[in-house]
Amino acid sequence: MATSTNGAPSMFSKSNYTWMLIGAVVIALGMFLMSGGKSADPNVFNRDAVYSTTRITVAPIIIFIGLAIEIYAIFKRSSPEKK
Repeated sequence: MATSTNGAPSMFSKSNYTWMLIGAVVIALGMFLMSGGKSADPNVFNRDAVYSTTRITVAPIIIFIGLAIEIYAIFKRSSPEKK
């Protein structure tokens, strides 16, 4: 188990933090894909831009994948360190 700066054992290893960072990037990508749909004219509603397949289907799936990666990162056991 990794130790923190004060000598107490740390809950997460470098591998856990790497997986957490990957999960956060995947979630951010999903949020980016979900954003947009702004119309140049506020009086015009563009149904195709707001309800596109990317925003309604793909982006939420990517966000859920990112959340699954985060759960994996939290529950992943650290391999014992070699001294």
